[in-house]
Amino acid sequence: MSRPQIFPWPLRLLHWLMAVALLGMLFVGVGMVASVEGSQPTLVAWHKSLGVVLLALVCLRLVLRLLLPTPPLPADMPGVQKLAAHASHWLLYALMFAQPLVGWAMQSAAGYPLVLFGQWPLPALLAENAGHYSLLREAHAWLAYTLFATILLHLAAGLYHGLIRRDGVLEAMLGKQRPL
Repeated sequence: MSRPQIFPWPLRLLHWLMAVALLGMLFVGVGMVASVEGSQPTLVAWHKSLGVVLLALVCLRLVLRLLLPTPPLPADMPGVQKLAAHASHWLLYALMFAQPLVGWAMQSAAGYPLVLFGQWPLPALLAENAGHYSLLREAHAWLAYTLFATILLHLAAGLYHGLIRRDGVLEAMLGKQRPL
């Protein structure tokens, strides 16, 4: 099977949808932790539900990523940059998968039910345990910082490819044909 010059539309759609949702989730997460006003319960409920949705989307995205052909990196790209590109993408997948699972486990350990959009209760991943809750809460925070930093690096790399190298990498995710 030949490799396309642009990412298949399902991967592009999920990429941009998840990019907006993930950045929103990170900022809502910071806002709800820093807030003690009346909107905090609503922010927490949305944060939990959107986290579950993002978990489902990253699972779908990973399956599609493994099934659909993707454009090759530019042939003239240095090997260390190719390695960094592949490693950072898999790190992003791992973080996008781990972050909501750790959040769900944290809520379970705290004894807080996870109710999807106020309608559908989800099973607890762990038994209630204050020690586990404490560890998972710290892990959830550190994963959030790591995810945010990795997203910023990913964004910087995309801009580097689009504005400096002009090698078609950014265009491939935007759905534009690469220059020959």
